[in-house]
Amino acid sequence: MRSMTSSNGPLRVGIGGPVGSGKTALMEQLCKRFRDRYEICAITNDIYTKEDARILTVAGALPEERILGVETGGCPHTAIREDASINLAAVAEMSRRFPKLDLVLIESGGDNLAATFSPELADITLYVIDVAGGEKIPRKGGPGITRSDLLIVNKTDLAPLVGADLSVMEADTRRMRGTRPYVFASLRGGAGADDVARFVEEAGGLGR
Repeated sequence: MRSMTSSNGPLRVGIGGPVGSGKTALMEQLCKRFRDRYEICAITNDIYTKEDARILTVAGALPEERILGVETGGCPHTAIREDASINLAAVAEMSRRFPKLDLVLIESGGDNLAATFSPELADITLYVIDVAGGEKIPRKGGPGITRSDLLIVNKTDLAPLVGADLSVMEADTRRMRGTRPYVFASLRGGAGADDVARFVEEAGGLGR
């Protein structure tokens, strides 16, 4: 992680996680919390469409011109790590459009637990998993779970429906992450989003 200053460009926050875990819901919640306080843009990654960008636009998360959809093709993790050039170009384009940009949120395409952001692309990484994926997900490990700057365990409201014990998931999360922070959330309704926003502000030095 690095703190944002006026001399090193916008803070870039990478949001990763498996398909359906709630990445776009988190993007929407963060955009709505930050848009009146910071100059912000959002970049979404999809393999063959720009569906997530459309969802954010329809939800009114940000004005349409502040949302850029990237079609990655192939494996989505390549576009955020091995060859992040398409996303770096998208960040550069948004910085050109909005010279006073404070913050760029970058949502990866849905991928497996091994996907991580290149440090060249993201200053802070948030990783989203969800309770519906099963109680075992935290203990499966992987870089997103063990090394992301903040782990979000989403869809806690579904725990009774899928037979997941949240206390077991929290114990496993704590064991896998050590001292690294995590948040249990239900992002569709906004629960936990304030905690994530606060982390981004504090870790990224926003508003200093």
